[in-house]
Amino acid sequence: MISDWPDPVRRARDLVMEHGWNATSYQIVNPGIAHWFSEQGDAVVGYVDRAGIRVVAGAPVSSAERLGAVVDEFEASAAASSLGVCYFGAEARLEGVLRDSPLHSMVLLGAQPAWNPATWSAKAERYASLRAQFHRAVNKGVNVREWSADEATESPQLRAVLERWLKGRGLPPMHFLIEPSTLERLDDRRVFVAWRKVEHGKDSEQILAFAVLSPVPVRAGWLVEQFPRIPEAPNGTIELLLNEAVRAVTDDGAEYLTLGLAPLAMRDSTPHESEPGWLKLALRWTEAHGQRFYNFGGLGRFKAKFLPDSWEPIYAIQRASSFSPRALYAIAGAFASEPPPFLIAKALAGAVAAQVRSGVHRLRVKPPFARA
Repeated sequence: MISDWPDPVRRARDLVMEHGWNATSYQIVNPGIAHWFSEQGDAVVGYVDRAGIRVVAGAPVSSAERLGAVVDEFEASAAASSLGVCYFGAEARLEGVLRDSPLHSMVLLGAQPAWNPATWSAKAERYASLRAQFHRAVNKGVNVREWSADEATESPQLRAVLERWLKGRGLPPMHFLIEPSTLERLDDRRVFVAWRKVEHGKDSEQILAFAVLSPVPVRAGWLVEQFPRIPEAPNGTIELLLNEAVRAVTDDGAEYLTLGLAPLAMRDSTPHESEPGWLKLALRWTEAHGQRFYNFGGLGRFKAKFLPDSWEPIYAIQRASSFSPRALYAIAGAFASEPPPFLIAKALAGAVAAQVRSGVHRLRVKPPFARA
């Protein structure tokens, strides 16, 4: 219950529910996020300190009129502690305030797909490929229903799905804006669960997947944080789960929906000339070779198939005249559950192991004999 949350988290939550505009604004109530409050008490910033930089979760949560003043006050506070500042996951509102600032530099991280939820349903009905996915899941007995916060928080079945999903991703659990412990502090969130009946086993229902939606209060909308699923989930389960969740929030009057950041998406079509050369090369390398570690392209294609109304640019903005390698390291440290060099080493080892397994498999598969 909210009344049991630590006082700073409750204060942060109240401000988010009043001023939260960034899609990730509600993430600042997640475990592990520290909070800075303005002197007037009307704004909050969620952050972590890494490598001498205060890495901000999204953007300051404040009224639009006060955003510039809150940025100045927050950055002065960080400077007094000899810390730099980097906003990760900033959107158009903060970008507009800092666009012409000679004291700040920006990096285009990618984009997030956005919908008026009412258009999602209309498009899904017209798109034959999506309808086919929905039908596949329904034909396999998949159902979707919303769970209460108490039911979801206390469910060992959902935790088992989450644990299996995290283990199958190949990398250690990430934190910060993609905190895996999303079955805590669910009071304002909505949880939708995909399940099917089973004839054997101790449970009469098999939980296949679930989706957690966080509020974006000022935009009367929702961010789909994550949608963990088990390998046995039939084709179309996630599509059906998301479709039913969107229909539910649409019926309740939602006006905005996003599936969150698709890293590197839309970089080819969005200007970002001010980025330093070393960073452009690093991002190009990631786009070309990063699939060994994380399926950036697949994630973007999955989100795109729901036919977004728009793609919203997402930025990292540093308080510095040029974006620095230290800021990139600090961002990696904010997400990593261990020092970034160890994470990179594990990712490289995993990629090499996957390549070896793939090569061994190809050697074991004998070509068919050619017919005379």
